[in-house]
Amino acid sequence: MDRGLAEAVAQGLGISPLPEALPTVARGDVKPEVTVSPALSLMARPGDGSVRGRKIAILVADGVDGAAIETISTALMSKGAVPRLIGARLGAVRTSTRELQADGSIDAMPSVLFDAVVVPAGANASKKLGRDGRVLEFVKDQYRHCKPMLLLGDGLDLLAQAGISNVQHGRDAGVIVAGTDEVEQAAQAFITAVAKHRHFERETDPPMA
Repeated sequence: MDRGLAEAVAQGLGISPLPEALPTVARGDVKPEVTVSPALSLMARPGDGSVRGRKIAILVADGVDGAAIETISTALMSKGAVPRLIGARLGAVRTSTRELQADGSIDAMPSVLFDAVVVPAGANASKKLGRDGRVLEFVKDQYRHCKPMLLLGDGLDLLAQAGISNVQHGRDAGVIVAGTDEVEQAAQAFITAVAKHRHFERETDPPMA
């Protein structure tokens, strides 16, 4: 028996003190048939290093930076990723350049369906997004689950509204923060982050509130 594992499980279940182990069925040491299984390991199957097929949520609201959305979407699609515009509801979104159609709503397409998220800048767009508790939960879940995030301009404010204040600038390769004049470079850095799938150095125990 691995006593350390047993104690951790017991603590999580609220069992104290740790009960004695049940007697083993077989006497003597049992040789396990499998010691390591790459087929069962997420870390052993990181993919081919590309972003093909990865679904990327781009959060949108009226006033969002349309030029940045188009630049990022084009960069992602050129590598085979699948960007989707996610808003509070389906329908038209008035960006700084032109009207775009949201591909999905925050209700119908939750965080678990996406591999990464982009929060563009825009006149009051992050404030509008931040007033929606569903959006804040979406962002918090993306952060908690160690997924890549691209935050442009005042898009960083959305993290603070979601209660995330410990972003490690420069130390968390999965969080790309950039100004509105650095969109092209940020898009390439984001693609690199997405290719790594998850950034587990961000994980905390216990998880953030």
